[in-house]
Amino acid sequence: MSARTASGPGRFIFALLVIAVPLLLALLGPLFAGEPGPRAPSFTVGGGHWAGTDFVGRDVWRQVLLGGRPVVLTALAATALAYAVALPLGLIGALTHRRWLEELLMRPLDVLLAVPSLLIILLVAAVLTPGAGGLALLVALVNIPDAVRAVRGATAEAAARPAVEALRMQGETWWRTAVGYVGRSALRTLAADAGVRLTGVLYLVATAAFLGVGAEPDAADWAVMVDRNRTGMFVQPWAVVLPAVLIMALTMGTNLLFDAALTRRDRTPGRDRAPRPARTPAPLPTDGTPSGTARDEKSDPCI
Repeated sequence: MSARTASGPGRFIFALLVIAVPLLLALLGPLFAGEPGPRAPSFTVGGGHWAGTDFVGRDVWRQVLLGGRPVVLTALAATALAYAVALPLGLIGALTHRRWLEELLMRPLDVLLAVPSLLIILLVAAVLTPGAGGLALLVALVNIPDAVRAVRGATAEAAARPAVEALRMQGETWWRTAVGYVGRSALRTLAADAGVRLTGVLYLVATAAFLGVGAEPDAADWAVMVDRNRTGMFVQPWAVVLPAVLIMALTMGTNLLFDAALTRRDRTPGRDRAPRPARTPAPLPTDGTPSGTARDEKSDPCI
């Protein structure tokens, strides 16, 4: 057994452990948050608040339990929306034989890709006031150009295969050809891209919330907690350290989990086995008899 095979399950379990804590807190935390208690002085430890209080005297642990769901749901919604648009556009760009249609699809996206993602979000937020849903739409919008190029690049090779022309000649629908054959051929590449993209989306959502986009200044949000409590970092560090560590574990664990899952799929039974030695042809007999027909009379019991 190779070292890579032996470390595979360990990597997968480690990734699950890293992502499990922030994910469980984000999804199940609001169920255990309870009712808000009386407020205490700002940035204090003790008095029934084991993680201390935040900048307005709220319990930090309760804010942590409530603050993960907006980050996770917004990131998942933004990633899903980006791929809902990118998959059909990328498949059309890979399968079309009309050059003008491909240019019409890709060139506007290239212009949008040239503008920094965070700059677009800040410019839109300066005109509008997006909430959590608006932030998900903005993050999806800035991720669509790169996602379309990733889908098109991953499916271009499969779209050029003779099998695609054979499916067209058989009268298969475009949807079945694009999704059933071309899309399935690039499934692993797209899954890897989705894992990396989700990590980037989490970072972008947290950064936008840190800058006050898509969240109220006193909202229960991990990124907002880091921003609003940083003034008391050296007085009551838990108000900053806890949400910051959870955001870091969520992004890092997502990346590790997708990487470990794809590595496990790379290993198939028998891949690490030693190859069979090639058969060498038997030497021809010296008397010119074809190989396999001559027998040794001394060793053959039938003679």
